Amino acid sequence: MSSTIDGIMIILSSPSGAGKTTLVKLLAENKNYKISISHTTRKPRDNEVSGKDYFFTNEKNFQDLVKKNEFLEHAKVFNNFYGTSLKPVRENLDKGLNVIFDIDWQGAQQIKNKKLKYKLITFFVLPPSKEVLFNRLSNRDMKDKVIADERMKEFNKDVLHWKDYDYVVINDKLQECFEQISTLVDSELNKTKNNYNFKLVEEHVNKLLS
Repeated sequence: MSSTIDGIMIILSSPSGAGKTTLVKLLAENKNYKISISHTTRKPRDNEVSGKDYFFTNEKNFQDLVKKNEFLEHAKVFNNFYGTSLKPVRENLDKGLNVIFDIDWQGAQQIKNKKLKYKLITFFVLPPSKEVLFNRLSNRDMKDKVIADERMKEFNKDVLHWKDYDYVVINDKLQECFEQISTLVDSELNKTKNNYNFKLVEEHVNKLLS
């Protein structure tokens, strides 16, 4: 049975390495959001746990889920497949719980196009600079410079989707970025004004792409 007030959906997307996964975990811990755990065909990183970070699966099982229409969204990113199961998301939202998504622009677009009954707030996370992004990618679990280079090549394409989101935030200092997202979500829910600066974001994007 649905609650009187449904939960809301909050999407965080970003170019690879900009910090959306860390932000999602921080928001979930501090704001009591339910993280939507995606299925993926990529191999786990050293610090990742199946069922907590992702549901790790193979391509055959993933495609079976696609055929059964199990996914709210799914996409291929860097030669691996990612997908969000619809059932647990809907169950949490109907209980009045807020659900936060760590997905790329393709998945975000699919969810927007579904036009579900639940309120949706979308964020695109950007790095302070390309240099910082490359350092984050290189220092993550990616000792292979080729992988970092591959992700950097996609950066300009990914950034072009920033205008498709409600808000764009710059993840320079993690705590400040977390607080900015929290404030913007609260302003949406309370229908109050916020100090979101579109022009500042536009200038930052142009600088990143120059």
